Amino acid sequence: MSITASWSALDSWLAQHAPTTYAVLAPPVTDADLRTTATVVELPPELIESLRCHDGITTWANLLPEAQPSSAAQIAENWQLRMELAADFDGFTVQPPSEEPNWHPAWIPWADSEGDLQVVDVRSGRLGMASHDGTGDFTDSWPDLAAYLSDVVDSLHHGTGVNGWYPYLTTRQELWWDRGPDQRAVNDEPLVRVPVDD
Repeated sequence: MSITASWSALDSWLAQHAPTTYAVLAPPVTDADLRTTATVVELPPELIESLRCHDGITTWANLLPEAQPSSAAQIAENWQLRMELAADFDGFTVQPPSEEPNWHPAWIPWADSEGDLQVVDVRSGRLGMASHDGTGDFTDSWPDLAAYLSDVVDSLHHGTGVNGWYPYLTTRQELWWDRGPDQRAVNDEPLVRVPVDD
């Protein structure tokens, strides 16, 4: 499934089952914002395709497992910050036994989880994580952003997990991803598993 098709399916599912979360999706990125971002970092075509669907989210929501999609401006800001930090602390060098450095210029931080970044490695297209206090990790990665978004859509329709994260609905009509298939509540609020297709 293409990135655009996945976002379209995700939009439809959210509008029907989690309208509160659907409401926080940002509109598509503008050409002006893409040009501004390109002065800092070159975005791969698949990420531009995603941003042309939604330029991140307007406020925090548990929209996707692992990390939440960033706007083009946030991507540029996070990339530049990580480049500066890596330069200051020798973060570009692989320190055994790790197989990845703390940061690589080819990692584009498309999503953020409180400073832990989900990155697209433009050398291979694969999707992995770069924690704020550790090294890059592609152990449980996806071959590309399209595969990740397709897995998310499949999980919503069939109730399956995505890397151990499972989709739920809150009583406020929000989508919520949590670890494990048997969560009952979050912050004392009931959770129910998403409805599954027959």
